[in-house]
Amino acid sequence: MSLPIYHHPSLTVLVDDSENFLRSLSFQLDPTLASVSFHDISSALAWLSRQTGTPGQAEGALSASFDTYPRKTTQCNVALDLEQIHRISFEARRFLTPSVLVVDYSMPQMNGVELCEAVRHLPCKKILFTGAADEKVAVDAFNRGLIDRYIKKSDENALDRLESEIHALQREYFSARSEPLRDLLALHSYSFVADPAVATLVRELVAEHGIVEHYLYPDPAGLLMYDTEGRAMLLVVETEAGMNAHYEIANDNAAPQSLLDALQERRVIPYFHDGDGMYMEAFANGWHKYIEPAHVCRGEQNYFWALFKLEAGVIANETYSYNDFLRTHQGPQQMR
Repeated sequence: MSLPIYHHPSLTVLVDDSENFLRSLSFQLDPTLASVSFHDISSALAWLSRQTGTPGQAEGALSASFDTYPRKTTQCNVALDLEQIHRISFEARRFLTPSVLVVDYSMPQMNGVELCEAVRHLPCKKILFTGAADEKVAVDAFNRGLIDRYIKKSDENALDRLESEIHALQREYFSARSEPLRDLLALHSYSFVADPAVATLVRELVAEHGIVEHYLYPDPAGLLMYDTEGRAMLLVVETEAGMNAHYEIANDNAAPQSLLDALQERRVIPYFHDGDGMYMEAFANGWHKYIEPAHVCRGEQNYFWALFKLEAGVIANETYSYNDFLRTHQGPQQMR
């Protein structure tokens, strides 16, 4: 799967007319999968409309503004505010984003397929989780693009499969949200976002370091990452051209020979966060504090990367961690 430009924990929305079933399902799901449940369809529709209409949830960041040149129908400027993407991590409400909708089929107000049709304009992924609908109904709904998955409640290991599909669809949700800009970014200084090798690297780092959210970071190019406690890490990704630029600027500023050798030999990745990101003479005696060992990711080109653990204050704003959200959210929430 392609690398999402941003990804963070989000909400699973459960809709079933049986309160007892909702209560049981909510508490059987993985507790790290935050959920909200509704036994009343009208309430579910109203809540979904409010949540997906909340401003500042990256829609502005994941779009481009076009300025067409006068009398030039084939040329235009494209303006991207990439700073907005990592600023999503400063918004406490990001974890309330509904990414997956799990609905029963047989309900009194409208059936599950009709509910999915009523919210087909929303970007959330949809699972029909039911004991009533037959295969024909599910296949028709899938072919019409109304649902993304179909699971029978009576199936063996239905709960395990449901959890697995929720995780998969959450990843698909953020990948789809990133799609409008991924190819455009890859044409400029962010080619790594479209490289499968980097996507594999990120998945490995996520598993190794317990990372639950990441955001494209513009300067230096890479990904701002957080674990469940909100501890920040920056994955810096450099190309050959980027490494050459670091060497040339360091050389022009009379950097110590040991640093120049390390840069030229691709042994270190620098991140001079106390300045503009590049070497300055002020770092001559303390440059060791701003480097990490370089690793190579061999994809469509060679990428040199390092993971920096960020101390407080390096990033301007503190983040509201996912663990803080889970403690506030207090487990499964049932709405009337």
